[in-house]
Amino acid sequence: MAEIKILAEKCTGCKKCISACPFSAITVEDKKARILSNCTFCGACVSACPFGAILLEREAREADLSSYRGVWIFAEQRNGEIMPITYELLEIGRKLADALGVELSALLFGNGLRKKAEVMLNYELDKIYLVEHPLLAYYRTGPYTRAMVDLIRQKRPEVILMGATSTGRDLAPRVATRLKTGLTADCTGLEIEKGTRNLIQTRPALGGNIMASIISPRHRPQMATVRPRVMKKARPSGNRRGEIIEVKLDFTQEDKMVEVVKFIKEEREIEDLQEAEIIVSGGRGLGKAENFSLIRKLARLLGGAVGASRAVVDAGWIPSYHQVGQTGKTVQPKLYIACGISGAIQHQVGMRNSEIIVAINKDPNAPIFDIATYGIVQDLHKFLPVLIEKLEDEKRR
Repeated sequence: MAEIKILAEKCTGCKKCISACPFSAITVEDKKARILSNCTFCGACVSACPFGAILLEREAREADLSSYRGVWIFAEQRNGEIMPITYELLEIGRKLADALGVELSALLFGNGLRKKAEVMLNYELDKIYLVEHPLLAYYRTGPYTRAMVDLIRQKRPEVILMGATSTGRDLAPRVATRLKTGLTADCTGLEIEKGTRNLIQTRPALGGNIMASIISPRHRPQMATVRPRVMKKARPSGNRRGEIIEVKLDFTQEDKMVEVVKFIKEEREIEDLQEAEIIVSGGRGLGKAENFSLIRKLARLLGGAVGASRAVVDAGWIPSYHQVGQTGKTVQPKLYIACGISGAIQHQVGMRNSEIIVAINKDPNAPIFDIATYGIVQDLHKFLPVLIEKLEDEKRR
């Protein structure tokens, strides 16, 4: 742990450290500085003190980077089914492993998942670490964290990837904290830095206005959670070269603090955008919130989900869970219909990997047409009612 001290014999109570501290973690009492409990040990006060009265001692911890090898992905399962994010991680994990010249391994936690593990061997995997125990049948923070940390300490992988799902977002920071290593959340891009073995982790920052590239050059493993539907899914190779390694872990009574009694699935009419095969999205071109009825009607006729741009979400026309884009959801439907959406880069990032993109906009210079499969230059208020009428007639016939 880091430690910070005030050298009383040197401190004059000048208060320059107070103005330098970005966390308001210093006060002056009886003409002597005192460090408060919310100090983050950033060191800003040390350089600001003109008298050398503040001493910051950091823990001497330099990881032996050469002892860490291999790329691991967390194969997330729910109710015994492998989640789609796993196959996205397999694709990017394979690329990273090849760039580093190391093995790609998957971690699969659960109970009775041997057959699922055997199916995963059809992908470009070198190893699957299968950890089975009744406590791991459903996700629980304690047992999963302990199982992963124990395995990482034994095998020392270089890179660990998890999905930025509800499970990954809960598990990853706990694992990183116990291992005292870095973690970049919600990544949209991953690559290996040339000349080093550092993982360049790219993610939106400052409300999606910039893309930040983050590295962890002095600590291992390098950990990242990956935003779902950003990476392409891996395809089975048919080359079953990998092996399943069964790992036995003995859990203690302390690991059984939480018991899963029952799962109650929330019934909602809202379809998950990230699982939808057809999405109809509306933007500012709709003019007002009431006109989203056109989008909902078209989506219902096509059996699709309703999406939206950030502008209309910010305007309060539609709830945020409909938002598609860099600061919303990333989607890859078979058909994406953009109605009245200009196509700012932040929106494009969230939907540009759709199989077919149909853009409807009266501005022929709208950026959305640059990535559209089919472009319709027309006022949506004239076009959509005609399209809806045609679809309703077709449905009646």
